[in-house]
Amino acid sequence: MAGPAALLASISHQLGGLRTLRLLQGAGPWGDEAAAQGLPHCPGHAAQTQTPGAGGSWHSPGGPAAQPGPAKPGTLREAALRSKLVRVVGAAAQLVEAEQTLLLPLLQERSFPVHLKDSIEFRNICSRMALQKEGQQFDRDLHEAHQCLKTIIEKLIYSLAVFPSESYIPVRSALRQILQNLLAI
Repeated sequence: MAGPAALLASISHQLGGLRTLRLLQGAGPWGDEAAAQGLPHCPGHAAQTQTPGAGGSWHSPGGPAAQPGPAKPGTLREAALRSKLVRVVGAAAQLVEAEQTLLLPLLQERSFPVHLKDSIEFRNICSRMALQKEGQQFDRDLHEAHQCLKTIIEKLIYSLAVFPSESYIPVRSALRQILQNLLAI
């Protein structure tokens, strides 16, 4: 699939996944952590603070209500999950921004393949994460979301690699930087 319509559809699915991840991130301690790291945060959404429950499980919207207020000390595993979620949210937001501001104008010049299936998969993984109540499945889904973002970026870089035009250099550079940040997770 190629052209602006394909990229817009892809961005739409990625935005759906990003909104879900931001809701999981919540407005409580996770949101404060995101703000401290300079990552995007969506304060306009309903505040759904994620806190670990019994047995290290994560409560989804519709699960037991989280207590607002200061973060309670958690396990190292929980801190790592929070950190990974914050970084995946940041990478997804950067990718959507790069697609909207850099890739869409390039598609006016010349079409290139856009792999819509990967963006749909990202959105679906994020939706599945919102429904999880068991910690291990949430961990796997977060890892899958991370891998899916990596795949989307790698395919975009590959699609752009065949164009020698100088106008594609900043786009490839921006995508490589987002990929490098994502690989550091």
